Amino acid sequence: MSQRGVNRTDAPRPGDIATGINRLEGYLLLQAERDRATDRARRFAGRLDWLTVAQREEVERLYAQDQLALTEQALRTVARRCEELRAEYRQVYRRLRWRLLVAALLGAVAVAVMAAAVLVAG
Repeated sequence: MSQRGVNRTDAPRPGDIATGINRLEGYLLLQAERDRATDRARRFAGRLDWLTVAQREEVERLYAQDQLALTEQALRTVARRCEELRAEYRQVYRRLRWRLLVAALLGAVAVAVMAAAVLVAG
Protein backbone atom coordinates (compact mmCIF):
# COMPACT_ATOMS: atom_id res chain seq x y z
CA MET A 1 0.00 0.00 0.00
CA SER A 2 1.68 3.17 -1.13
CA GLN A 3 0.76 6.52 0.23
CA ARG A 4 1.55 9.76 -1.50
CA GLY A 5 2.97 12.32 0.82
CA VAL A 6 2.53 16.03 0.43
CA ASN A 7 5.63 17.62 -0.94
CA ARG A 8 6.52 20.52 1.31
CA THR A 9 7.61 22.57 -1.69
CA ASP A 10 4.04 22.35 -3.05
CA ALA A 11 2.55 23.94 0.04
CA PRO A 12 1.96 27.68 -0.21
CA ARG A 13 4.50 29.79 1.62
CA PRO A 14 3.30 32.30 4.23
CA GLY A 15 4.39 35.19 2.01
CA ASP A 16 2.33 33.82 -0.87
CA ILE A 17 -0.71 33.48 1.38
CA ALA A 18 -0.31 37.03 2.70
CA THR A 19 0.06 38.35 -0.84
CA GLY A 20 -3.06 36.48 -1.92
CA ILE A 21 -5.04 37.79 1.02
CA ASN A 22 -3.86 41.34 0.31
CA ARG A 23 -4.91 41.02 -3.33
CA LEU A 24 -8.29 39.64 -2.36
CA GLU A 25 -8.79 42.41 0.16
CA GLY A 26 -7.80 45.00 -2.44
CA TYR A 27 -10.23 43.50 -4.93
CA LEU A 28 -13.08 43.54 -2.40
CA LEU A 29 -12.30 47.12 -1.40
CA LEU A 30 -12.25 48.18 -5.05
CA GLN A 31 -15.61 46.52 -5.68
CA ALA A 32 -17.09 48.22 -2.61
CA GLU A 33 -15.77 51.60 -3.76
CA ARG A 34 -17.19 51.03 -7.24
CA ASP A 35 -20.57 50.28 -5.67
CA ARG A 36 -20.38 53.45 -3.54
CA ALA A 37 -19.34 55.56 -6.54
CA THR A 38 -22.19 54.14 -8.61
CA ASP A 39 -24.64 54.85 -5.80
CA ARG A 40 -23.37 58.45 -5.44
CA ALA A 41 -23.64 58.87 -9.22
CA ARG A 42 -27.23 57.61 -9.24
CA ARG A 43 -28.21 59.94 -6.42
CA PHE A 44 -26.56 62.87 -8.16
CA ALA A 45 -28.14 62.15 -11.55
CA GLY A 46 -31.47 61.51 -9.85
CA ARG A 47 -31.63 65.17 -8.85
CA LEU A 48 -31.36 66.18 -12.49
CA ASP A 49 -34.90 65.26 -13.45
CA TRP A 50 -34.78 67.01 -16.83
CA LEU A 51 -32.22 64.52 -18.24
CA THR A 52 -33.24 61.86 -20.71
CA VAL A 53 -32.53 58.24 -19.83
CA ALA A 54 -29.44 58.21 -22.08
CA GLN A 55 -28.19 61.50 -20.61
CA ARG A 56 -28.78 60.26 -17.06
CA GLU A 57 -26.82 57.07 -17.80
CA GLU A 58 -23.95 59.11 -19.25
CA VAL A 59 -23.91 61.48 -16.26
CA GLU A 60 -23.91 58.49 -13.91
CA ARG A 61 -21.06 56.84 -15.80
CA LEU A 62 -18.94 59.99 -15.87
CA TYR A 63 -19.68 60.86 -12.25
CA ALA A 64 -18.77 57.34 -11.07
CA GLN A 65 -15.63 57.45 -13.21
CA ASP A 66 -14.61 60.78 -11.62
CA GLN A 67 -15.32 59.43 -8.14
CA LEU A 68 -13.13 56.39 -8.77
CA ALA A 69 -10.35 58.60 -10.14
CA LEU A 70 -10.50 60.76 -7.01
CA THR A 71 -10.40 57.69 -4.81
CA GLU A 72 -7.43 56.30 -6.73
CA GLN A 73 -5.59 59.62 -6.43
CA ALA A 74 -6.26 59.75 -2.68
CA LEU A 75 -5.11 56.16 -2.21
CA ARG A 76 -1.93 56.79 -4.19
CA THR A 77 -1.22 59.84 -2.02
CA VAL A 78 -1.78 57.83 1.15
CA ALA A 79 0.35 54.95 -0.14
CA ARG A 80 3.17 57.35 -1.06
CA ARG A 81 3.03 58.91 2.41
CA CYS A 82 3.05 55.45 4.00
CA GLU A 83 6.21 54.60 2.07
CA GLU A 84 7.81 57.89 3.17
CA LEU A 85 6.93 57.18 6.80
CA ARG A 86 8.19 53.61 6.51
CA ALA A 87 11.53 54.91 5.21
CA GLU A 88 11.71 57.52 7.98
CA TYR A 89 10.91 54.98 10.70
CA ARG A 90 13.38 52.50 9.22
CA GLN A 91 16.09 55.17 9.38
CA VAL A 92 15.19 56.08 12.97
CA TYR A 93 15.19 52.40 13.92
CA ARG A 94 18.64 51.92 12.39
CA ARG A 95 19.96 54.93 14.31
CA LEU A 96 18.49 53.66 17.57
CA ARG A 97 19.87 50.19 16.95
CA TRP A 98 23.31 51.69 16.23
CA ARG A 99 23.16 53.78 19.43
CA LEU A 100 22.20 50.73 21.45
CA LEU A 101 25.10 48.76 19.98
CA VAL A 102 27.54 51.58 20.74
CA ALA A 103 26.18 51.93 24.30
CA ALA A 104 26.48 48.18 24.85
CA LEU A 105 30.06 48.16 23.54
CA LEU A 106 31.00 51.17 25.67
CA GLY A 107 29.43 49.49 28.69
CA ALA A 108 31.37 46.29 28.01
CA VAL A 109 34.59 48.28 27.64
CA ALA A 110 33.85 50.15 30.89
CA VAL A 111 33.24 46.87 32.73
CA ALA A 112 36.46 45.41 31.30
CA VAL A 113 38.44 48.50 32.33
CA MET A 114 36.99 48.37 35.85
CA ALA A 115 37.71 44.67 36.12
CA ALA A 116 41.30 45.25 34.94
CA ALA A 117 41.66 48.09 37.46
CA VAL A 118 40.41 45.87 40.28
CA LEU A 119 42.82 43.09 39.25
CA VAL A 120 45.77 45.49 39.04
CA ALA A 121 44.86 47.10 42.39
CA GLY A 122 44.18 43.81 44.10
